[in-house]
Amino acid sequence: MTDASLKADLHVYLQSARDALLWKLDGLSEYDARRPLTPTGTNLLGLVKHVAGVELGYLGDTFARPSGEPLPWLDEGGDPNADMWATADEPREQIVALYHRAWAHADATIEALPLDTVGTVPWWPDHRAKVTLHHAVVRVITDTQRHAGHADILRELIDGAVGMREDNDSMPPGDAAYWESHRSRLEHAAREAGRGA
Repeated sequence: MTDASLKADLHVYLQSARDALLWKLDGLSEYDARRPLTPTGTNLLGLVKHVAGVELGYLGDTFARPSGEPLPWLDEGGDPNADMWATADEPREQIVALYHRAWAHADATIEALPLDTVGTVPWWPDHRAKVTLHHAVVRVITDTQRHAGHADILRELIDGAVGMREDNDSMPPGDAAYWESHRSRLEHAAREAGRGA
């Protein structure tokens, strides 16, 4: 494969993960987009804010291509969890726009550099800080897909909405009664297995 075809293949998976993550915000109230649903505070808008920073770091700073975007959680003395949630005065549109700018910046890096270009991850230890662009892109895809999976679960907990994309939910057919029956069957199997353990 050529460098261009490899980049195109990687970009398909990266963009698919980006789109899936953003889709999870569609139709939600400000409260539901931000509300923490796990003991560690995981929330949908925070995941979007986080992956924006991930793209700007790994596919920008790592290759000496800073975006100029202010990321206060990286500042000396900044809140290390500030990228994982949105304050009441950070509009959803602002965070989504940051993510779109991060996409554009990352895509420009991918377009401009060969996949074997070596960069330095500033926040990694020196002995392993050197990475290729290929490695960084795969890392960003993996991180974004992981967080898109988190978002799948969070959105289902909020309002029952499931699926990969609006036009392809990747779910077997079934109405609410089917899914309740399915869940009951799984609960029964889990209890039976628990009794035998």
